Amino acid sequence: MNPKEPLAYRVRPKTLEEYVGQEHVIGKDKILYRTIKADRLSSIILFGPPGCGKTSLARVISETTKYKFYKMNAVTAGVADIKRVIEETQNFMLNPTGKSILFIDEIHRFNKLQQDALLPFVENGTIILIGATTENPYFEVNKALISRSMVIKLEPLTQENVFTILKNAVKSKDGLRRLSSRNRR
Repeated sequence: MNPKEPLAYRVRPKTLEEYVGQEHVIGKDKILYRTIKADRLSSIILFGPPGCGKTSLARVISETTKYKFYKMNAVTAGVADIKRVIEETQNFMLNPTGKSILFIDEIHRFNKLQQDALLPFVENGTIILIGATTENPYFEVNKALISRSMVIKLEPLTQENVFTILKNAVKSKDGLRRLSSRNRR
């Protein structure tokens, strides 16, 4: 834990059981929950408003599955970054499974060429793509990528969800509990 990280990063869920909200897609009886638990994930595009848990869900998936996990932001990444991930994924010494999860935040910001660079590797299963976007992916993401991905719409968190997250932050050893124990000394 890095004490300089923002609170939201320090208390981010690590397991599906810690994840709060989005029960309509990640509840225990739902297909996405079962797919993640069985480690049989295929490419997915998560879309929803800011703060609804897209990145947190991608991190939970990375903690739950056995694949190597790469994260990039489409605002700062390019085709060279994608190629580096593919090369590392295909290097047996670095990655014995030969598969990786590539999480791309703000995937709608990738241009057509950048999205096209992903396609052959999503198609052949070298990478499992998790794309996150606040924009409607049916308009902003390459149709070929959409056709090879499960598109999941996330909803805004409810007041009850936010209250639960805040309670968890207060209780967390990396969250606000750490601050309150320091003040008692």
